[in-house]
Amino acid sequence: MTALLFRKSVAALFVCLTLIPAPLMAQRKTNEAEHQLFDRLNRARASQGLPRLKWDDALAGAARQHSDAMAARNTLSHQLPGEPTLPARVGKAGVEFISLSENVAQGPTVANIDEQWRNSPAHRANVLDTDVDTVGVGIAERDGVLFATADFCKAAKR
Repeated sequence: MTALLFRKSVAALFVCLTLIPAPLMAQRKTNEAEHQLFDRLNRARASQGLPRLKWDDALAGAARQHSDAMAARNTLSHQLPGEPTLPARVGKAGVEFISLSENVAQGPTVANIDEQWRNSPAHRANVLDTDVDTVGVGIAERDGVLFATADFCKAAKR
């Protein structure tokens, strides 16, 4: 009886796992990648004696939408044709900010994207900017390539 119950449980688990939609599994993977990149940004700041950036869900949502748009077009850009400007995208997400900057990249892994940003003077400056205190990271994946956006801001006091 126990063996039969075990086989039924394993079969039920298999059916449940095969019914989980692929987009949901991809979203979980990209969410993990977003937090890995967020941690890497804060490690880079800590190595320079800078305070940690705070995560902002609304800012991450704006970054994620931009990454989704880049992945859909299979191109890298700070502003895609027909897309609002960065301040408009972030404002529409409900983020109140004093200053704003953005890093974008595409690559096979989070480590590769982090390396690109560390090796680019302009991107590194955004990561290490002493005037920013908040970040939202969004990552989309297309055919094994990650499209990443990090939106940095100095949050307005509420």
